[in-house]
Amino acid sequence: MAAALLVVGSGFGVAATQYLMADPSRPYDESADVKAEIVTALARAQAENKLILLTFGANWCPDCRAFDKAIHEPELAPTVEDRYVLVKVDVGNWDKNIDVIQRFGNPVAGGIPSIVVLDAQEHNLYATKAGQLASSRNMSTEEFVRFFEAMATLQYEPPD
Repeated sequence: MAAALLVVGSGFGVAATQYLMADPSRPYDESADVKAEIVTALARAQAENKLILLTFGANWCPDCRAFDKAIHEPELAPTVEDRYVLVKVDVGNWDKNIDVIQRFGNPVAGGIPSIVVLDAQEHNLYATKAGQLASSRNMSTEEFVRFFEAMATLQYEPPD
């Protein structure tokens, strides 16, 4: 299970990296137990003082594949690896992990790929609800770098 290795391994994990390199056209593990991965990611984020990056997408989606490729590029991979615990959520043909999508406020409503950034207490710090990444194949590496550096500075602010 490649995505699980992303969560529990060091960095992106050797096996996960090999999975991605073996078939970059299929970045989402269609058989992943995403709920278990989120539990593991929460614990790891707490222990490592990181944020959680939930990415929602599908293997059939060219923008999802472009997004996944971008977060593994040398210009962005260190930022993602140093600041986030990554969990990939396969949405299939809009018919998979529906409960997880709803749990995090339906971030896919504006298109995929979409993301949710959580802190280790599962506070939702950011979600792409307006399709901000749905044109990922048209975004430059520099745009992705700026986007993720801004996301990494988010902090939870309790309501008054």
